[in-house]
Amino acid sequence: MSVETKSSEKILEAVNAAIEKFGAKQEELIPILNEVNRQLGYIPTEAMEEISRRLKEPKSSLFGVASFYHMLSTKPRGRHVIQFCESAPCHVVGGREVFEALKEELGLEANETSPDGKWTLITTSCLGVCSVGPVIVVDEDIYGNVDARKVPEILARYE
Repeated sequence: MSVETKSSEKILEAVNAAIEKFGAKQEELIPILNEVNRQLGYIPTEAMEEISRRLKEPKSSLFGVASFYHMLSTKPRGRHVIQFCESAPCHVVGGREVFEALKEELGLEANETSPDGKWTLITTSCLGVCSVGPVIVVDEDIYGNVDARKVPEILARYE
C-alpha cells in the first residue's frame, strides 16, 4: 500500500470520526474542522473536499472558516504549537521581550514551523487571560506572567 493511500485513508478516517461525533450538519462545521485539525495536526485539502461533500457546503466556506480561526490550520504544523498573545494588555507588561525571546530560542518568525517539525510559532490577538499577561500557550498548556528569562525553561518541557 502506498504512502498516499495510507494518508488518504487516515484523512478519511479523521473526517468520518468527526462527522460521526458531531453530525453532518452545517452548524457543526467548526467542531468538525477542529476535530479533524486535532487528529491530523492540520486540515488537508482532501479533508476539506470530503467535509464539503458530506455537509453540502462550498469549499470556499470551509476555507474561509479554517483561515479565520487561529486554532485551525490548512498547513501542517509542528508537534508543538506555541500561541503568543500580541494584544495590548500583554504588550504593555513585557510581551515584546517575551516574543523576541521565543523567536530567538526557536529560530522562527511568526507563522513559521521549524525545519525539524517540532515547533510552530503563531501570534494571536487575544487568548482571553489578560490578567496574567504576558501569556503564551504551548499546545494546550497556558503560561501566564511570562518573562523572557522563563522562555527556555518553558520550552524545555516539550520533547
